[in-house]
Amino acid sequence: MLKILFFIGMGSFTGGVLRYLITRYVQNYIIHSFPLGTLLVNLLGCFVIGLLYGLFQRGNLMNINLRMFLTVGLCGGFTTFSTFMDENFQLLKEENFLHFSIYVTCSLIGGFFMLYLGHSLIKSI
Repeated sequence: MLKILFFIGMGSFTGGVLRYLITRYVQNYIIHSFPLGTLLVNLLGCFVIGLLYGLFQRGNLMNINLRMFLTVGLCGGFTTFSTFMDENFQLLKEENFLHFSIYVTCSLIGGFFMLYLGHSLIKSI
């Protein structure tokens, strides 16, 4: 278990650093007024996690440590949006439209609400 946590941690570190560098470069040198850096990272993360899960489904191409490093660690540290999208993709693939709808709705509306709530609580202090 400790070994897997180490691989996840190293992947998270790498993904987080890559996210920071890419978003900072895009926001500072390409466009300032639109969160293009975050959008680019989210889309790129979805593409990468799609590639990885596609490879995993083809067979036992990678050991568990490498899988955890790349998916939970690297992609998770790069953007959790990719995991969110993969989970929704799996629900749609299973034709579980009810859970898909609940998950998307609760994530978006609940996320905005919780952000607003947290921001409001700090403003009121």
